[in-house]
Amino acid sequence: MAFQFVQGVHLRRTGEAVSEIDALAERLGGRVGLDGLLADLPHRMRRWPVPALEARTGLRWRSRDGWDRRWWPQGITTSADASDTEDIAGRKVLAVSWYAKEKDGVGKGSRISFIDLERRRYRHVLLVVPTYGADGSLRLERLDVHAGGIAWAGPYLHVAATRKGLFTARLDDILRVPDQLRDPDRERIGCQESLVSTYGYRYVLPVRFAYRSASDDGFEQVRYSFLSLNRSGDHPELVAGEYGRGGATTRLLSYPLDPETMHLVPGEDGLARPVLLEQGGVGNMQGAAVVGGTWYVTRSRGPWGLGSLYVGRPGQWRRHRWALPMGPEDISFWPSTDLLWSVSEWPGRRWVFGVRRSRLSGG
Repeated sequence: MAFQFVQGVHLRRTGEAVSEIDALAERLGGRVGLDGLLADLPHRMRRWPVPALEARTGLRWRSRDGWDRRWWPQGITTSADASDTEDIAGRKVLAVSWYAKEKDGVGKGSRISFIDLERRRYRHVLLVVPTYGADGSLRLERLDVHAGGIAWAGPYLHVAATRKGLFTARLDDILRVPDQLRDPDRERIGCQESLVSTYGYRYVLPVRFAYRSASDDGFEQVRYSFLSLNRSGDHPELVAGEYGRGGATTRLLSYPLDPETMHLVPGEDGLARPVLLEQGGVGNMQGAAVVGGTWYVTRSRGPWGLGSLYVGRPGQWRRHRWALPMGPEDISFWPSTDLLWSVSEWPGRRWVFGVRRSRLSGG
């Protein structure tokens, strides 16, 4: 299929960290993948009323996560993005990204929560970057990104990294840290002589490659603030956009994906360029999903104001005021249930919730 790429901005894919991930997997006793993780979900979510006009389904984290001021939920995607059957190994799954604010001058990177929707159980998985040191030894670092959006495309999980572009992990690479190798020190990360330090996390997901953001001369670099997957057209597309306020750009864009590999489609120069780049976004937007040519955009109004949902096309919006709870973030569409899933970020007011798309104009 031939694409009409838009010039000005692009993403350049890096090489894959195959050797580094293989070495980490060997150190930890092999990959367990998503199936192994979903068999070991210790935390329970509760159904909870959501203070918003359009929220239909609400889940609340355990108290420790719901009130945590270090970790902040941001992105959301689902197994309906990953598979035409909308499940993974017979399970309907939500994934939520979090970033860690610095505490006492120390950050902890970013993580993904995998939620079994029917059992309402979940577990956090730390995003990590395995590398080799100058002496050839295996090293382990955290992934320091805002993770404002995520998109589950086939076997891959794409993570929004603002000006850095995207980071991509393969869910088959999920690793479990055996008890005998776990460092009891929850404040460090790395590979020791006999232990592996992961801030206390039992499971880790290593980054496999990145899509580095860049721009042509005369164009401003895109900030990848949020992500979603659009499966409603002739081919899958990765949808992205910019959070902006105070005159900052609020662009919306989409990249075609190869339906066989679920990689971004490159041009003749090897660079991935968008097929759409629009300037007509909304200030303070936190997420965007596209269904059948209609855009659904979330907008936050701070820690106490109810959020809004904008429906339409770039530059032509209808605002649904108070449709969402305080602090709505990324958004993802589940076709068979007609639900737009989102997540809210403020401590004590954190829900994973759905909105019925058919109730909105343009649905």
